[in-house]
Amino acid sequence: MEENFLEPADDTAVPIVDPEETMPGLAGHIRSKFEQAENGRFTHEKTWLQSYKNFRGIYDTTTQYRDSERSQVFIKITKTKVLAAYGQIVDILFSNKKFPLVIEPSPIPEGIAEFAHLTTPIDQLVQPESDPYGFQGDGRDLPPGATEATPKEMDFLGGLKDRYPNAPLTEGPSLVGEPQISPAQKAALNLEKNIHDQLLDTSAVNVLRNAIFESSMLGTGIVKGPFNFFKRIHKWEKTPEGRVYKPYEKIVPRLEHVSIWDFHPDPTATSIEDCEYVIQRHRMNRQQMRNLMSHPHFSKEAIENCLAMGANYTDKYYEDTIRQDETEANYNESRYEVLEYWGVLDAKFARDVGMEIPESMSELDQVQVNVWVGGNEILRCVLNPFTPARIPYQVFPYEVNPYQIWGVGVAENMEDAQMLMNGHVRMAIDNLALAGNLVFDVDEASLVPGQNMDIFPGKIFRRQSGVTGTAINGLKFPNTAGENLQMYQISRQLADEETGLPSIMHGQTGVSGTGRTASGLSMLLGGASLSLKTVIKNIDDHLLKPLGEAYFEWNMQFNKDAPDIEGDLEIKPRGVSAVMQKEVRSQRLTTLLQTVSNPMLAPFIKIPNLMRELAIAQDIDPDSLVNDVNEAQVFAEMLKGLQNAQQEASQQNQPTSNQQGSVEQSGRPPAGADPNDAQGTGGGTIGTGSVPTAGEDNFTGNDQGVET
Repeated sequence: MEENFLEPADDTAVPIVDPEETMPGLAGHIRSKFEQAENGRFTHEKTWLQSYKNFRGIYDTTTQYRDSERSQVFIKITKTKVLAAYGQIVDILFSNKKFPLVIEPSPIPEGIAEFAHLTTPIDQLVQPESDPYGFQGDGRDLPPGATEATPKEMDFLGGLKDRYPNAPLTEGPSLVGEPQISPAQKAALNLEKNIHDQLLDTSAVNVLRNAIFESSMLGTGIVKGPFNFFKRIHKWEKTPEGRVYKPYEKIVPRLEHVSIWDFHPDPTATSIEDCEYVIQRHRMNRQQMRNLMSHPHFSKEAIENCLAMGANYTDKYYEDTIRQDETEANYNESRYEVLEYWGVLDAKFARDVGMEIPESMSELDQVQVNVWVGGNEILRCVLNPFTPARIPYQVFPYEVNPYQIWGVGVAENMEDAQMLMNGHVRMAIDNLALAGNLVFDVDEASLVPGQNMDIFPGKIFRRQSGVTGTAINGLKFPNTAGENLQMYQISRQLADEETGLPSIMHGQTGVSGTGRTASGLSMLLGGASLSLKTVIKNIDDHLLKPLGEAYFEWNMQFNKDAPDIEGDLEIKPRGVSAVMQKEVRSQRLTTLLQTVSNPMLAPFIKIPNLMRELAIAQDIDPDSLVNDVNEAQVFAEMLKGLQNAQQEASQQNQPTSNQQGSVEQSGRPPAGADPNDAQGTGGGTIGTGSVPTAGEDNFTGNDQGVET
């Protein structure tokens, strides 16, 4: 039981109902709704209980055995299949070390520009000056007596004018050479990072794991929230006397896993959006009841009255099976049943029980409320604090039942196969017990009366008549265990088909038939991927997307410090995109990248998006590896400069022909020659040089070439 509850942003906007004489009427109304919801799910409870027993390997108490049946073994293949489905789903959703949820701007965002550009070079931009006291203001003056600035008018450039007050900003995409900015994309990235940090701070992944496990086993998973949670931050400050512990608290959104056994929705609804009300059943001890007093909007008087009346919790018929390790004796002596109601009330009924309803609402209007009931006491009664009002539960099925809010799980799908496997294995064991031992036929008339009929080696029977060997005969029963085990294998294959989870996925060796070849194995895994794709799609639609929207609304309502998160944004879950086998997806993306290397095709492909998808397919965080358009332009210029520098350096290192001639004419010995070699051979090459002509220095002949 979590001890942190949603706190409204403004206490005055959430009227609280004091406990009065009319409150038993409201308590009775909620208990009546609870009974309706409980009766509406009775059939489903029996299915869940059977699924849980198959998972744990427990025979039902109504199971009857024949006298000939000695074996009561239970083959827990249901447990293997449930854990395989759970492991595959968790690996698909959370293997990338990031929550499978992204936020992107709408295709045509409203209220904020999709693109903006600067017509002034970056180095000429004037950055806003910082306040000497450490606060960077927006340049607006507060009116006398005001404590905070008035809300900004709609800024289509997403606050860029405040950052660059002297820069000419223009809405729309940039031309070549002009810096381009995407305010809508910036808002989406800020909100996405903010939500991911909140999910990490509150260990939301562990909550989702529990819900996914129950969904795999029983067919439906439930997550509650997000709610305001005061998280304690540990902080130490250094003082002259030493380090001093000064913790502080911050408000973060938190999720809670709600067990399917404690969740009672509107019995006529087919989805959480279709529910008029939802009731969660809590089981609390005395300390947990007293802790409620410290939370706002809970009536201390009502809680004390509830405690004074004594424990009122009663086990349901299924709870003894679920809590096998708990003793029933004296267990409920200090337990209290508390009902948490989220739903609508008629305005007339709300006024009759003392709630403050605006006079503008007619008697037929409905209001969203949150009520806690303990016994006949109203522990808490407030208007729904969410804006817009919503029931704070996400209900997602493993397999959708279009006519029920409840889904279908792995255990229910293979219930018949599990029964067949148990029956045939028990028959095989009982048959082996008979076939492995002799059954004796005894002629008592041929034996001396009163003998002990136990048989053991060296046993002596006293015979009084008859032919030798006719008094006691050993009979051997035929061995039919092979036929029973063959039926067991058929039943196991049936479980594979019913669940869409082939045994090879959870480690079975010695696969026969189609799975013996590489292509056949690929077909089996491909079929399993299709089945899991449907499950992941259900999680995307019924859990991740509404959960992301709930976090978005929470940040809009309660997170006043989050910068630049407003905009026309879309929540996009990414669970299904990870179902495709990573190797196949990576190969396809690599092939596409090679195709678009053609300069004629490159302008028609979004190269940054292609690189991000390629990084995701290889389990690489794209944010840490892939540059955006502006960063890519900067790095391209850097690489171009490095290439030019390398070319210049290589040209300087290669001597020209004139340089070679000057070296030869300098009179220096060639490389490898000995200057002290009198023969002049030196082991090198002697250059021929050039003959001077008339008029040049060192010319000793006449004009006709005759020496004088």
